[in-house]
Amino acid sequence: MEFVARPAAASLDEAATLLGLAASDIVKTLVVKRSDDTYLFALIPGDRAISWPKLRAVVGVNKLRLPEPELALAATGFERGTITPIGSTTDWPVYADASIVGRRIAMGAGAHGFSLFVDADALIRSYDATVADISQPMPERR
Repeated sequence: MEFVARPAAASLDEAATLLGLAASDIVKTLVVKRSDDTYLFALIPGDRAISWPKLRAVVGVNKLRLPEPELALAATGFERGTITPIGSTTDWPVYADASIVGRRIAMGAGAHGFSLFVDADALIRSYDATVADISQPMPERR
């Protein structure tokens, strides 16, 4: 694990350039809320979007959503854009997109202006993460 200070970036592509990475090497940690008010973490490559139907099927529920920023902060102790399962105030289950397996990734480090570089396989093992295809291509920007 390596913490790296980085300048603020206006976009994922800019952050990738600043870190010398492809956008797919930056992994978003999304806090996802279940209908029973419990949460989980979804690890999604930066160049992809969460696939709600795929994630619902893997989790085995029919309702999931992204919580409001203040709920995500209360659930994890981290602001959006800095969220990581590492050091979260609560140990929620982790679901990792299969495309991150075998890679060194950058992710939120718990504070703005920093990235955390980790071996995805070690992260998956450490959190006993469920690995599955839970992402889809990003929708086209207009």
